[in-house]
Amino acid sequence: MEWVVKVGGSLFPDDAIKLCQTLVGTESIVICGGGALANKLRAYDTKVQFSDTANHKSAIMCMDILGMLVADKVDGAEAVHSLEDAKKTIGDGKLPILLPYLIMEYLDPLEHSWSVTSDSISLYISHLLKTKLLIATDVDGIYTSYPSQTGAKLIKNISAKKLLNFGETSVDEILPELLLQYKSECYVVNGRRPERVISIIEGKNSKYTLIGGN
Repeated sequence: MEWVVKVGGSLFPDDAIKLCQTLVGTESIVICGGGALANKLRAYDTKVQFSDTANHKSAIMCMDILGMLVADKVDGAEAVHSLEDAKKTIGDGKLPILLPYLIMEYLDPLEHSWSVTSDSISLYISHLLKTKLLIATDVDGIYTSYPSQTGAKLIKNISAKKLLNFGETSVDEILPELLLQYKSECYVVNGRRPERVISIIEGKNSKYTLIGGN
């Protein structure tokens, strides 16, 4: 196992399913974001103000739900609840889609806040597994300004330290802190272009942003 691929919730369902079909056989482990389900929880929280812990746990459950649904539609994929089962699934030639709730409930390594999303959770899992992390989202990577703005340019490489004060981007705000803490790095790439994801996994040139925490 060399890669944890976080499949952004913004790609669900069609692009997420297509990307995971492409990843079968790559010895990667997939973690799905919570997408619109988690965003709905945020909206409810704005109105009702649930506790941070209830929000945190419920949002991770959304990741489990979307992961289960994607696995159901991808031949050669299997939903798993543990890292041991993920390794066994890869050994069987299948693509493990990790449902992280039980792991995060047991280890509880991250702060309970909306600042922690599936990006940071995926980085934590990749840290446990000592693998590389690739975040597949709905944009090409990190830009100099909001991607839709005139003049916005894709950044090929950026340090996690610089990203700390970069403002809103396509990754969550805790991710740079964790990259520095773990002395790790991650790729951010457009998951609607599966060939770019595969190019990175195969060590070939592609269009992406590399965030370095070393």
